[in-house]
Amino acid sequence: MAAHHSRRVIYAALIGNSLIAVCKFVAAAVTGSSAMLSEGVHSVVDSGNQLLLLYGIRRSQRRPDRSHPFGYGMELYFWTFVVAIVIFAVGAGISFYEGVRHISHPEPIERPIWNYAVLLLSMVFEAVAWVIAYRAFNKERSGAPFLKAIRQSKDPTVFTVLFEDSAALLGLVVAFAGVAGSHLFELFWLDGLASIAIGFVLASVAILLAIESKGLLIGESADPKVTNSLRDLISGNQHVDVINELLTMHLGPNDILLNVSIDFFDGISSEDVELAISDIEREIKRTHPSIRRVFIEAQSVVGHSDAERKANQ
Repeated sequence: MAAHHSRRVIYAALIGNSLIAVCKFVAAAVTGSSAMLSEGVHSVVDSGNQLLLLYGIRRSQRRPDRSHPFGYGMELYFWTFVVAIVIFAVGAGISFYEGVRHISHPEPIERPIWNYAVLLLSMVFEAVAWVIAYRAFNKERSGAPFLKAIRQSKDPTVFTVLFEDSAALLGLVVAFAGVAGSHLFELFWLDGLASIAIGFVLASVAILLAIESKGLLIGESADPKVTNSLRDLISGNQHVDVINELLTMHLGPNDILLNVSIDFFDGISSEDVELAISDIEREIKRTHPSIRRVFIEAQSVVGHSDAERKANQ
């Protein structure tokens, strides 16, 4: 269900960016605007990134096999990181280049009405895509503060599209200012400066995405609400004395690995321990469907402490 939800956001952004890219390149060809050309490249990069995200979703849903027994869920995080690299290297790089070139050899913008029309139309398309992405992200964050929700989000597709659409809207405003300044005040270098500013916007978004993707790629724990719920659930079993350690890791947006070490009460039989483990596992998967793999280890507090001390030596 979550993957379908993410795809809807990505498809909306892909359609909008593809239409916008065509309009921008036509306007850039007619007017010779550097900022408009940079915006065209920006839209092409965004469209390519959405295709990469769709590819990442499809690849991440492959079933586990012998070479990848835990599945391919984290491949989505890899492709999100690739998107960040593409934005930085291609989008920001070309924008910087075009801006410097235009400042060095400023030229007047011809037929600026084309630029104004395309930029305003692009703002409408981008605003629609942004609203769709923002609503999807709002449902996911469940009232949490915006920045905290981004840091805690385990589905990079939604906040990646939201970041891209936000950068696109900001880039359109910058491009409009550069075109207007170049046209109205005949400060032709402003068009190039706008292109450089768009490059900075793209570079900033790429860095933010890379930071978020890195955390997911190297393995992030489940949300604290989930881990606290797990502790309460496990502690509630009548045979559990102490939870020695509880470890979680996201293998995908809706695929969590759980490893827990439990000290059961002394004196209970091995059959009772086995039944308790089965009951705990069944209740965990019923309460938290995203936890697909559960490993429960019966271990005394002393034995766990000794093992931890030896591992840290």
